[in-house]
Amino acid sequence: MDPDEFNELFGLKPEYDIPPGARRAVSRVGVIDSREGGFPSQALAGQPAALVRAALAGTRQPLVSRWGHILLRRVLASRLDAPAGMMPVEFAALRAALLNRMGEGAVARALVQDVDSANFDAALAGSALDAYLLTGDVLGICPVAQLKGDLRSDGTWQMARAICAAYAGSTRVAERDLTRTLQSGAAPRIDVLLAQRYAGAAGEGRRNVTIEWDGVEELSPWRFALARALGAEIPPALRSGAAPQYDFAEVLNPAAPLPARAAAGDRAGGRGVLSSAAMVDLYSQLWADPTVAEGDRARAGTLREAYVAQDPAARLAAMRSLWGEGDAYGGQVLTAYAAARLTPNESYAADAPQLIAAMLAAGLDRNALRWGPLVPEGSLGWAMLTVAQPTRSGPVGGGAIDRFIGDDGSAGQRKSRFLVAGLAGLGRLDQGDIASASGDLGINLARENAWSRKIGRAAELGNPALVALLAGVGMQGEGWDKMTALHLFHIVRALDRVGLGAEARMIAAEAVARG
Repeated sequence: MDPDEFNELFGLKPEYDIPPGARRAVSRVGVIDSREGGFPSQALAGQPAALVRAALAGTRQPLVSRWGHILLRRVLASRLDAPAGMMPVEFAALRAALLNRMGEGAVARALVQDVDSANFDAALAGSALDAYLLTGDVLGICPVAQLKGDLRSDGTWQMARAICAAYAGSTRVAERDLTRTLQSGAAPRIDVLLAQRYAGAAGEGRRNVTIEWDGVEELSPWRFALARALGAEIPPALRSGAAPQYDFAEVLNPAAPLPARAAAGDRAGGRGVLSSAAMVDLYSQLWADPTVAEGDRARAGTLREAYVAQDPAARLAAMRSLWGEGDAYGGQVLTAYAAARLTPNESYAADAPQLIAAMLAAGLDRNALRWGPLVPEGSLGWAMLTVAQPTRSGPVGGGAIDRFIGDDGSAGQRKSRFLVAGLAGLGRLDQGDIASASGDLGINLARENAWSRKIGRAAELGNPALVALLAGVGMQGEGWDKMTALHLFHIVRALDRVGLGAEARMIAAEAVARG
C-alpha cells in the first residue's frame, strides 16, 4: 500500500497543502489588476451568469483578429470577481479553458496558479492540466493531483497522478499504476508509453521504454508535452497536421527545438500570441546559437538585415523577403519596428501599404501616420490610416470612399466593406455616405440580431469587459473571409463607445489590411 492509499484509508489525508495564513480567497482570481492594464475587478460582477458562461463557453474557434485576440486575452487574465450566480472556481475554469483554446497556455497556467489546490474542482483541474501540458510543465499539476486525486478518474488523470508519485519518490507505485492503466485500456498505448518513460526518468526506472508512433493518428496535449519533454521526435506527418494550438504551444515551450519554435513564430505572432518584440527576441536567439544549422538561421539573418542594414533600400528589400515567406501577416508583425525605423520617402511609396500594415500590427499608429502625405486619397494606405488615426476633425469624404471602392480588387470587395463598417463604427462617415456606400456594396449595417443587441446593450451600460467578451464571440473564424461587415461595425462601435477606442481603431485597420 502506498502512502497516499494508507492516508486515505485511515482518514489522515490533509485537506490543505498550505498553512492557514497563506491561503487565498477565490474571489478576484486573475493575473493582472486594473493598475497593470487589466479590467476593473467588478466589471462582470453584476452581469448574469448565463450570459458570461455562454460567451466564455461559446468562443470555441480562433479569433480572426490579432487585436481582438489581444483584447480578449487581457479580459480573461484580469483579476475579476465572478458574475452574479456563478461560483468563482467555475469562472476561473471557464476562463482558463478559453485561454487554452486560444493557444494562451502560459496565461492559463498563471491564472489557475492563482487558485489554491484545495479549492480545485474537476473542471478547473482539467483546464489546469491542459495549461501545464501546453506549456511543457508536466509536473505542474502535481500539487492538485496529490491533494485531490479523486477529482477525476479518466486515464489521463491516472497517468498524471502516477508521474507525480514517481517524482515524489514512489517510483514502484508509479510503475504499478501505469501498468494497470495500460492493461485496463484506460488510456491509449502511446500515452502510457510516454508516461512510463517520463516516470522512469525520476531516477529508479527499471526498464527501457521504446516509443512507437505506429497507428497514432492525432496529436494531443499529453503526447505533445511528454514527447517534447523527453526529446522524442514527433512524426512530421503527425506534427504538420496538428491544430494551430500546437504551433502556439511549440513557440512557448522551452523544451522544443529552437528552429521548430521559430518556424511556429510567424503564426503565433499573426494570431496575437507573440508580440513583435517577442518574435524578434526568438529570432535573435536563433541567430546567436552556433549549433543551429545555417539553413535554419537564414530567416534570422534576413530579419537582422531588415533592422540593421546601413542602406534603407537594403532594409526594405529584406522586409519584402520576410513578407513573402510563411504567414504574410506574421511577417508584417515581425518587421513592425523595422518598418517604423524607415524614414518616409517617395522612393518607397509603392511599399507604403505593407509598411503601414506592419506598423499598425504592433500598434505603432504615430509612426504609420508619418506616411500619410505619401499615400493618395482613396488608396489602401490611406484607408488604413483613416481608420487608425486617433482623432479626426471631420468626417471622411464620400468621394474618397467611392475611389477606394472603385479600385478595390479584394474578394467580394471585402476591404471596402470593412472600411465602410470601420469608419461607420467610429463615427467618421455621414449617414448619407454610409447609405450610399452600403448600397453600392450590398451591405446593411442597420440590421440587428441577438448578438448585436447584447453587445450594443453592454456598450450602452458602459461595460468594457462584457463588450470585449462579446466581441470575441463575434470574431470567431479561421480567416477574415469569415467576418462580416455587420459584425465588424457592431464590434468597432461598441468598443469605441466604452472607451476602448484604440482597440477599435486597430481592429478596423487590421480588417482593411487583411480583408
